[in-house]
Amino acid sequence: MRILVTGADGFVGRHLCALLRAAGDEVVEAHGPRGEGINSNALHFDVANEAAVKAAVAESKPEGVIHLAGFSSVAKSHHNPSRVFAVNTMGVVHLLTAVRESAPKARVVLVGSGEVYGPVPEGTRATEDTPAVPLSPYAASKSAAELAAVQFHRSYGLEVVMARPFNHLGAGQDPTFVVPSFASQIRAIGLGTVDPVLRTGNLDAVRDFSHVRDVVEAYRLLLDKGEPGQAYNIGSGEGRTIRSLLEEMLTLAGVNARIELDPARLRPSDIPSLVGAPDKLKALGWAPKLTVTDALRDVLGPRVPGAA
Repeated sequence: MRILVTGADGFVGRHLCALLRAAGDEVVEAHGPRGEGINSNALHFDVANEAAVKAAVAESKPEGVIHLAGFSSVAKSHHNPSRVFAVNTMGVVHLLTAVRESAPKARVVLVGSGEVYGPVPEGTRATEDTPAVPLSPYAASKSAAELAAVQFHRSYGLEVVMARPFNHLGAGQDPTFVVPSFASQIRAIGLGTVDPVLRTGNLDAVRDFSHVRDVVEAYRLLLDKGEPGQAYNIGSGEGRTIRSLLEEMLTLAGVNARIELDPARLRPSDIPSLVGAPDKLKALGWAPKLTVTDALRDVLGPRVPGAA
Protein backbone atom coordinates (compact mmCIF):
# COMPACT_ATOMS: atom_id res chain seq x y z
CA MET A 1 0.00 0.00 0.00
CA ARG A 2 1.16 3.54 -0.75
CA ILE A 3 0.99 5.26 2.64
CA LEU A 4 1.46 8.94 3.42
CA VAL A 5 2.88 9.37 6.92
CA THR A 6 2.70 12.89 8.30
CA GLY A 7 5.11 13.68 11.12
CA ALA A 8 7.41 11.00 9.71
CA ASP A 9 10.47 12.79 11.09
CA GLY A 10 9.23 12.63 14.69
CA PHE A 11 9.81 10.10 17.45
CA VAL A 12 6.88 7.84 16.54
CA GLY A 13 7.12 8.56 12.82
CA ARG A 14 10.61 7.11 12.52
CA HIS A 15 9.52 3.88 14.18
CA LEU A 16 6.37 3.73 12.06
CA CYS A 17 8.14 4.27 8.74
CA ALA A 18 10.65 1.54 9.55
CA LEU A 19 7.80 -0.87 10.33
CA LEU A 20 5.89 -0.02 7.16
CA ARG A 21 8.90 -0.46 4.90
CA ALA A 22 9.78 -3.77 6.54
CA ALA A 23 6.23 -4.91 5.80
CA GLY A 24 6.60 -3.99 2.12
CA ASP A 25 4.54 -0.79 2.07
CA GLU A 26 5.52 2.16 -0.10
CA VAL A 27 6.02 5.07 2.29
CA VAL A 28 5.72 8.75 1.45
CA GLU A 29 7.25 10.71 4.31
CA ALA A 30 5.86 14.11 5.20
CA HIS A 31 8.11 16.19 7.47
CA GLY A 32 7.66 19.58 9.05
CA PRO A 33 8.67 22.66 7.05
CA ARG A 34 12.17 22.52 8.56
CA GLY A 35 12.45 18.74 8.79
CA GLU A 36 15.87 17.18 8.27
CA GLY A 37 15.07 13.48 7.94
CA ILE A 38 17.31 11.07 6.08
CA ASN A 39 14.74 10.69 3.29
CA SER A 40 15.72 13.33 0.73
CA ASN A 41 12.46 12.66 -1.13
CA ALA A 42 10.30 13.62 1.83
CA LEU A 43 7.61 16.26 1.50
CA HIS A 44 7.99 19.32 3.73
CA PHE A 45 5.04 21.38 4.89
CA ASP A 46 3.24 22.87 7.88
CA VAL A 47 -0.08 21.10 8.49
CA ALA A 48 -1.55 24.46 9.53
CA ASN A 49 -1.00 25.67 5.94
CA GLU A 50 -4.08 24.52 4.00
CA ALA A 51 -2.65 25.10 0.53
CA ALA A 52 0.55 23.20 1.36
CA VAL A 53 -1.40 20.24 2.72
CA LYS A 54 -3.61 20.08 -0.36
CA ALA A 55 -0.57 20.18 -2.65
CA ALA A 56 1.17 17.40 -0.72
CA VAL A 57 -1.81 15.05 -0.80
CA ALA A 58 -2.41 15.75 -4.49
CA GLU A 59 1.25 15.00 -5.22
CA SER A 60 1.53 11.85 -3.12
CA LYS A 61 -1.78 10.23 -4.20
CA PRO A 62 -1.92 7.98 -1.12
CA GLU A 63 -3.96 4.81 -0.71
CA GLY A 64 -3.63 5.20 3.05
CA VAL A 65 -2.69 8.01 5.43
CA ILE A 66 -1.40 7.81 8.99
CA HIS A 67 -1.56 11.28 10.48
CA LEU A 68 1.01 11.76 13.25
CA ALA A 69 1.99 15.38 12.66
CA GLY A 70 0.99 17.69 15.45
CA PHE A 71 1.83 19.65 18.56
CA SER A 72 2.68 16.82 20.96
CA SER A 73 3.53 18.34 24.34
CA VAL A 74 0.74 18.48 26.92
CA ALA A 75 2.81 20.70 29.23
CA LYS A 76 3.84 23.19 26.52
CA SER A 77 0.32 23.37 25.09
CA HIS A 78 -0.73 25.61 27.99
CA HIS A 79 1.68 28.31 26.74
CA ASN A 80 0.35 28.63 23.19
CA PRO A 81 -3.21 27.30 22.81
CA SER A 82 -3.80 29.11 19.51
CA ARG A 83 -0.91 27.34 17.81
CA VAL A 84 -1.95 24.01 19.32
CA PHE A 85 -5.44 24.26 17.83
CA ALA A 86 -4.08 25.57 14.51
CA VAL A 87 -1.88 22.49 14.19
CA ASN A 88 -3.82 19.73 15.93
CA THR A 89 -7.36 20.65 14.93
CA MET A 90 -7.21 22.77 11.80
CA GLY A 91 -4.33 20.63 10.53
CA VAL A 92 -6.71 17.66 10.58
CA VAL A 93 -9.43 19.65 8.81
CA HIS A 94 -6.92 20.65 6.12
CA LEU A 95 -5.74 17.05 5.71
CA LEU A 96 -9.22 15.55 5.47
CA THR A 97 -10.30 18.25 3.02
CA ALA A 98 -7.28 17.42 0.87
CA VAL A 99 -7.98 13.69 1.05
CA ARG A 100 -11.60 14.27 0.11
CA GLU A 101 -10.51 16.25 -2.95
CA SER A 102 -7.51 14.23 -4.16
CA ALA A 103 -7.67 10.75 -2.62
CA PRO A 104 -11.27 10.09 -1.50
CA LYS A 105 -10.82 6.32 -1.34
CA ALA A 106 -7.77 6.51 0.95
CA ARG A 107 -8.13 5.12 4.47
CA VAL A 108 -6.97 7.61 7.12
CA VAL A 109 -5.75 6.73 10.61
CA LEU A 110 -6.02 9.86 12.72
CA VAL A 111 -3.69 9.63 15.72
CA GLY A 112 -5.27 11.32 18.71
CA SER A 113 -4.60 10.72 22.39
CA GLY A 114 -5.94 9.04 25.50
CA GLU A 115 -5.51 12.47 27.10
CA VAL A 116 -8.94 13.38 25.71
CA TYR A 117 -10.59 11.42 28.53
CA GLY A 118 -9.17 13.55 31.32
CA PRO A 119 -9.16 12.08 34.83
CA VAL A 120 -10.36 8.50 35.23
CA PRO A 121 -11.21 7.20 38.72
CA GLU A 122 -8.22 5.33 40.13
CA GLY A 123 -8.54 1.61 39.58
CA THR A 124 -10.77 2.03 36.51
CA ARG A 125 -9.99 2.16 32.78
CA ALA A 126 -11.31 4.46 30.07
CA THR A 127 -13.18 2.78 27.24
CA GLU A 128 -13.89 4.38 23.89
CA ASP A 129 -17.34 5.31 25.24
CA THR A 130 -15.94 7.23 28.22
CA PRO A 131 -16.90 10.92 27.82
CA ALA A 132 -14.10 13.30 26.87
CA VAL A 133 -13.13 15.73 29.64
CA PRO A 134 -9.95 17.38 28.31
CA LEU A 135 -7.84 19.33 30.81
CA SER A 136 -5.24 20.86 28.49
CA PRO A 137 -5.24 22.70 25.16
CA TYR A 138 -3.47 19.64 23.75
CA ALA A 139 -6.26 17.27 24.83
CA ALA A 140 -9.01 19.69 23.77
CA SER A 141 -7.45 20.13 20.33
CA LYS A 142 -7.26 16.36 19.86
CA SER A 143 -10.89 15.95 20.91
CA ALA A 144 -11.98 18.68 18.48
CA ALA A 145 -10.01 16.99 15.69
CA GLU A 146 -11.91 13.76 16.32
CA LEU A 147 -15.23 15.59 16.05
CA ALA A 148 -14.13 16.93 12.68
CA ALA A 149 -13.08 13.44 11.58
CA VAL A 150 -16.47 11.97 12.50
CA GLN A 151 -18.19 14.72 10.54
CA PHE A 152 -16.04 14.06 7.45
CA HIS A 153 -16.83 10.36 7.73
CA ARG A 154 -20.57 10.80 8.16
CA SER A 155 -21.06 13.66 5.71
CA TYR A 156 -18.65 12.68 2.95
CA GLY A 157 -17.98 8.98 3.48
CA LEU A 158 -14.26 9.35 4.20
CA GLU A 159 -12.77 6.24 5.77
CA VAL A 160 -11.32 7.81 8.92
CA VAL A 161 -10.30 5.62 11.85
CA MET A 162 -9.36 7.31 15.12
CA ALA A 163 -6.52 6.00 17.29
CA ARG A 164 -6.26 7.03 20.94
CA PRO A 165 -2.79 6.00 22.14
CA PHE A 166 -1.86 6.34 25.77
CA ASN A 167 1.74 7.01 26.87
CA HIS A 168 4.36 5.25 24.77
CA LEU A 169 8.10 4.99 25.25
CA GLY A 170 11.18 4.03 23.28
CA ALA A 171 14.43 5.19 21.75
CA GLY A 172 14.49 8.64 20.19
CA GLN A 173 11.82 10.45 22.21
CA ASP A 174 12.39 14.15 22.84
CA PRO A 175 14.14 14.77 26.20
CA THR A 176 11.48 17.28 27.20
CA PHE A 177 9.16 14.33 27.91
CA VAL A 178 9.27 12.81 31.38
CA VAL A 179 10.98 9.43 30.84
CA PRO A 180 13.67 10.71 28.41
CA SER A 181 14.27 13.55 30.88
CA PHE A 182 14.87 11.00 33.62
CA ALA A 183 17.21 9.06 31.34
CA SER A 184 19.25 12.16 30.50
CA GLN A 185 19.65 13.03 34.17
CA ILE A 186 20.48 9.44 35.13
CA ARG A 187 23.21 9.21 32.50
CA ALA A 188 24.75 12.48 33.64
CA ILE A 189 24.71 11.31 37.28
CA GLY A 190 26.21 7.97 36.29
CA LEU A 191 29.02 9.72 34.44
CA GLY A 192 29.69 11.95 37.44
CA THR A 193 29.20 15.19 35.51
CA VAL A 194 26.45 16.44 37.86
CA ASP A 195 25.52 16.03 41.51
CA PRO A 196 23.46 12.89 42.27
CA VAL A 197 20.20 14.81 42.42
CA LEU A 198 17.33 13.97 40.09
CA ARG A 199 14.73 16.71 39.60
CA THR A 200 11.17 15.71 38.80
CA GLY A 201 7.57 16.83 38.55
CA ASN A 202 4.62 14.92 40.02
CA LEU A 203 5.67 11.31 40.56
CA ASP A 204 2.34 10.07 41.92
CA ALA A 205 0.40 10.30 38.66
CA VAL A 206 -0.74 6.93 37.29
CA ARG A 207 -0.42 6.35 33.55
CA ASP A 208 -0.76 3.57 30.97
CA PHE A 209 2.61 2.89 29.28
CA SER A 210 3.44 0.89 26.14
CA HIS A 211 6.46 0.35 23.92
CA VAL A 212 6.39 2.60 20.86
CA ARG A 213 6.98 -0.37 18.55
CA ASP A 214 3.77 -2.00 19.78
CA VAL A 215 1.91 1.26 19.24
CA VAL A 216 2.99 1.62 15.60
CA GLU A 217 1.97 -2.00 15.00
CA ALA A 218 -1.49 -0.93 16.14
CA TYR A 219 -1.55 1.96 13.66
CA ARG A 220 -0.79 -0.36 10.76
CA LEU A 221 -3.44 -2.80 11.91
CA LEU A 222 -6.05 -0.03 12.13
CA LEU A 223 -5.22 1.02 8.60
CA ASP A 224 -6.32 -2.43 7.46
CA LYS A 225 -8.96 -3.51 9.95
CA GLY A 226 -10.22 -0.48 11.85
CA GLU A 227 -13.86 0.45 11.31
CA PRO A 228 -14.26 3.93 9.79
CA GLY A 229 -15.85 6.41 12.16
CA GLN A 230 -14.73 4.42 15.20
CA ALA A 231 -12.09 5.15 17.86
CA TYR A 232 -9.65 2.62 19.32
CA ASN A 233 -7.65 2.87 22.53
CA ILE A 234 -4.02 1.79 22.29
CA GLY A 235 -2.40 0.91 25.59
CA SER A 236 -1.42 -1.79 28.02
CA GLY A 237 -4.56 -1.55 30.11
CA GLU A 238 -2.41 -1.35 33.24
CA GLY A 239 -1.55 1.68 35.35
CA ARG A 240 1.86 2.55 36.78
CA THR A 241 3.01 5.56 38.75
CA ILE A 242 5.70 7.78 37.30
CA ARG A 243 7.64 7.06 40.49
CA SER A 244 7.70 3.32 39.75
CA LEU A 245 9.19 4.00 36.32
CA LEU A 246 11.88 6.25 37.78
CA GLU A 247 12.80 3.69 40.43
CA GLU A 248 13.06 0.95 37.79
CA MET A 249 15.22 3.16 35.58
CA LEU A 250 17.63 3.87 38.44
CA THR A 251 17.87 0.13 39.12
CA LEU A 252 18.44 -0.72 35.45
CA ALA A 253 21.16 1.93 35.20
CA GLY A 254 22.77 1.02 38.54
CA VAL A 255 22.62 4.64 39.66
CA ASN A 256 21.78 6.10 43.08
CA ALA A 257 20.32 9.60 43.30
CA ARG A 258 18.35 11.85 45.60
CA ILE A 259 14.97 12.80 44.14
CA GLU A 260 13.83 16.42 44.41
CA LEU A 261 10.55 17.99 43.31
CA ASP A 262 11.06 20.82 40.82
CA PRO A 263 8.00 23.14 40.86
CA ALA A 264 8.84 24.28 37.33
CA ARG A 265 8.09 20.76 36.09
CA LEU A 266 4.53 20.71 37.46
CA ARG A 267 1.63 21.21 35.05
CA PRO A 268 -1.09 23.86 35.49
CA SER A 269 -3.62 21.00 35.58
CA ASP A 270 -2.64 17.39 36.02
CA ILE A 271 -4.51 14.10 35.84
CA PRO A 272 -4.09 11.81 38.87
CA SER A 273 -4.91 8.59 36.98
CA LEU A 274 -5.39 7.77 33.29
CA VAL A 275 -5.47 4.16 32.10
CA GLY A 276 -7.14 2.84 28.95
CA ALA A 277 -8.99 -0.34 28.08
CA PRO A 278 -7.58 -1.73 24.79
CA ASP A 279 -10.16 -4.52 24.42
CA LYS A 280 -11.64 -3.14 21.21
CA LEU A 281 -8.22 -3.06 19.54
CA LYS A 282 -7.34 -6.53 20.82
CA ALA A 283 -10.51 -7.85 19.19
CA LEU A 284 -8.89 -6.93 15.85
CA GLY A 285 -5.91 -9.16 16.69
CA TRP A 286 -3.50 -6.71 18.32
CA ALA A 287 -1.44 -7.75 21.32
CA PRO A 288 1.68 -6.10 22.78
CA LYS A 289 4.93 -7.96 22.13
CA LEU A 290 7.22 -5.82 24.28
CA THR A 291 7.23 -4.71 27.91
CA VAL A 292 7.63 -1.38 29.65
CA THR A 293 10.99 -2.66 30.91
CA ASP A 294 12.06 -3.21 27.29
CA ALA A 295 11.08 0.38 26.55
CA LEU A 296 12.95 1.77 29.56
CA ARG A 297 16.10 -0.10 28.50
CA ASP A 298 15.77 1.41 25.01
CA VAL A 299 15.37 4.90 26.45
CA LEU A 300 18.35 4.51 28.79
CA GLY A 301 20.61 3.11 26.10
CA PRO A 302 23.92 1.39 26.99
CA ARG A 303 24.72 1.05 30.69
CA VAL A 304 26.74 4.00 31.96
CA PRO A 305 30.40 3.04 32.47
CA GLY A 306 31.29 3.11 36.15
CA ALA A 307 27.68 2.95 37.38
CA ALA A 308 27.05 0.73 40.38
